[in-house]
Amino acid sequence: MAALHPRDRSASAGLLSIGQVLARLTPEFPDLTSSKLRFLEVQGIVSPSRTDSGYRKFSQGDIDRLRLGLTLQRDHYLPLSVIRDQLDEAVANGEAAAALAPPPSIVPAPRRYRRDELLSAAGAGPQILNDAISTGIITAAEAYPESTVTLLRGLVALDRHGIEPRHLRTLRQSAEREVALIESSLSSLLRRTDATSRGKAREMAPELATKIDEVRAIFVREALARVLS
Repeated sequence: MAALHPRDRSASAGLLSIGQVLARLTPEFPDLTSSKLRFLEVQGIVSPSRTDSGYRKFSQGDIDRLRLGLTLQRDHYLPLSVIRDQLDEAVANGEAAAALAPPPSIVPAPRRYRRDELLSAAGAGPQILNDAISTGIITAAEAYPESTVTLLRGLVALDRHGIEPRHLRTLRQSAEREVALIESSLSSLLRRTDATSRGKAREMAPELATKIDEVRAIFVREALARVLS
C-alpha cells in the first residue's frame, strides 16, 4: 500500500499501530511479537500502509489476513508461501479474508478427563486423589487436563515408596516461590500495558523457569551425592 499523506490522517483514524494489532491478536496467538509481525510483512502475508514518518498502519483487512494466516500456520503447519498464495487468490477472486473459514484443524483438541477417567488413566485409587486435593497438590475440577494425569501418576509412584501427597506440599509452595521470583525479575515488563512488553514477558518466563529447573536439579544431585556417599 502507498504511504499515508498528512491530508489523509482523518481517513487513517480507523487504522491500527503494531502495538494495537498485538493487543488484538496475542490473546489468540501468544507467540506473536512485533518482530514476527514484521517478518510476516516481508513474507507478503500482510501489507500495511505507512505514515510519512514510516510507521506501519494496519486496516481491518490486514487484521483478517493475519488472523487467518496465523491460524493456518498454527493448526495446519502450512508454509508461509502457501498461505500467502491462498490469501492472494482469495483477494483476486473478490473474497475478503474475514469471509474465509480455515479448514478443520489437524491439531486434536486437548483431552479432558472426568474424575473416574482420571483415576483410570493414572492407575490411581480414589484416596490418593482425595489426599492430593485436600493438600492442594491438585485442584478439584469437573474435568482435568493431561498434565493432571501425569501428576497423579507421579504421586502413585511416589506413594509406593511411602512419599504421600502431604509430603509434597512444600514442593508446591516452592514452585509458587519460584514463580514469584520470575514475576519479580520481569516486573519492569509486566508493569507496562503495551502488548509488545507483555509478549516479551511471555517469551522470557518459560526460559527463566527452565534455568531454575536446571539449577534445582544440580542442587538435588549434589545433595543426593552427599547422602549416598
